[in-house]
Amino acid sequence: MVDDYHMDWQRINTAPFDRDLQLAVIDYNGAHTLVFPCRRILRGWIDVKTNAPVVVYPTHWREWDDGVSPSSRCRAS
Repeated sequence: MVDDYHMDWQRINTAPFDRDLQLAVIDYNGAHTLVFPCRRILRGWIDVKTNAPVVVYPTHWREWDDGVSPSSRCRAS
């Protein structure tokens, strides 16, 4: 729920392009967080693991923190 850790959430218009993020969306059922990391691109959002477009209209974002981000796993060698 978006209310969890309220201080961590930022307005979507401030989302950076160069980081793995957790997104929050609000729909007719209320506020929800996506359970996978996303990255902002010029035309919207992509799933970090698959690079597939994510068609959402997020309202808030925060840093993705699962210990090891999928994109950092790809960079490590």
